[in-house]
Amino acid sequence: MPVPTETDLGVRWLLAAAGQAPSIHNTQPWRFRISPNAVELLADPDRRLRTTDPRGRSLHVSCGAALFNLRLAVRVAGYRPLSWPLPDPQTDPRLLAVVHMPYAGPPTPLEQELYANIGKRRTNREPFDDRRVPSWVLADLRIAASREGANLVLLGGRGSADLLDYVAMAEGELAGDHDYLAELRAWTMRGRHRDGLPGYVLGPRPAGDSAAVRDFGTHPARPDARFERHPQIAVLTTSGDRPVDWLRAGQALQRVLLLASAHGVSASFLNQPLDLRDMRHRVDPHHRRGHPQMIIRFGYGPNVPRAPRRPPVELRTGRGLRPWP
Repeated sequence: MPVPTETDLGVRWLLAAAGQAPSIHNTQPWRFRISPNAVELLADPDRRLRTTDPRGRSLHVSCGAALFNLRLAVRVAGYRPLSWPLPDPQTDPRLLAVVHMPYAGPPTPLEQELYANIGKRRTNREPFDDRRVPSWVLADLRIAASREGANLVLLGGRGSADLLDYVAMAEGELAGDHDYLAELRAWTMRGRHRDGLPGYVLGPRPAGDSAAVRDFGTHPARPDARFERHPQIAVLTTSGDRPVDWLRAGQALQRVLLLASAHGVSASFLNQPLDLRDMRHRVDPHHRRGHPQMIIRFGYGPNVPRAPRRPPVELRTGRGLRPWP
């Protein structure tokens, strides 16, 4: 098989896989620059959330998830993805990674399975049923995170309840921030997405005082629903809290989500405390299990539609991308 970057079909194939990664509020803040034997991943400053994500942490996590999909597509094509993160942080901070691709032979069955789930994975904001995710599946997910240099901390019943209290408090504080609400509305408004894509997939509003999903309170027409009483919560952490760690977290997140999809497990996110921490420029306290980068709810939910995606042709860029602010 030729190197994917040598043909238009191969380039579209790589970008279609990368572009299906999850991202904060479905901003899809990535662009790609193609050379004969490499792909450069760049942050798109026009799709950065300046209020919610002033440090760019969530942007880097989102782009890390796209980077993992790109690596996986390269591997399934029979090549080895050699990834160089943040190759030029001083001169070009937009350039987040370069992926080279020497020949390596056929992919493993696990790599093929993960790739097959790129198009099946969904962020599921619907209520989950009362079945518990088995311990052996959760153990697989922990191993998946560790393979990308991150740690998936699985919370017990008390830990999950305490964290949900923090989520509810953060949600309440964010609900009073007009700049935050305006930015949220711009990217998640019903009917049409900010840049003309079909409407964002929100799911129902939580009934009562449930904190199992983000409220998206700017959309009162959404129906109410009762969510599971005891959500299964995990926190994805990294040993550091720098841009390279955020990229690592995104790659670990996507490996975990694809493996969860392969096991039939749904996932959504409860990142309001992390958003509030970033918005208030608070220093993340040191913890022996690492720096929290994502808060994930796991369970068994119904089928949901895929969030809208930009076509691959819109993801490719030349040299004219606006500089990082």
